[in-house]
Amino acid sequence: MRLLQQPARARESSCPCLLVVEDEPLLRMAAIDMIEAAGFEALEAADAIQAVEILENRPDVCIVFTDIDMPRGMDGMRLADLITDRWPPIHIIITSGHKVPPKHTLPLDSVFFSKPYREKDVIATIRQMSA
Repeated sequence: MRLLQQPARARESSCPCLLVVEDEPLLRMAAIDMIEAAGFEALEAADAIQAVEILENRPDVCIVFTDIDMPRGMDGMRLADLITDRWPPIHIIITSGHKVPPKHTLPLDSVFFSKPYREKDVIATIRQMSA
């Protein structure tokens, strides 16, 4: 018997949605394109405050992909800590082109990528987290 391969969206159904938090519009659009091309649904937020509003209303978000440097008083590290406290099942991917946080400052089970990151590495991590 031959098994039919499921479409990408059906394969990723255990993780319905990712939230991209990036204040630079072009970088945010590129991250959204990367995630959607891999078969995932992606939401976007321009800063951590907007991300929290989305998380409060979207229980289907399972991974947050966030930059560290952001406006409006809450950076990506503080957002990651808040997510860990309020929504512990959500996985977190943190990225930055300016700083590399010490490993001991990252929330448990989060992953850090320096910019520019390799898209295939990010997607591999998303697939692993969503499995």
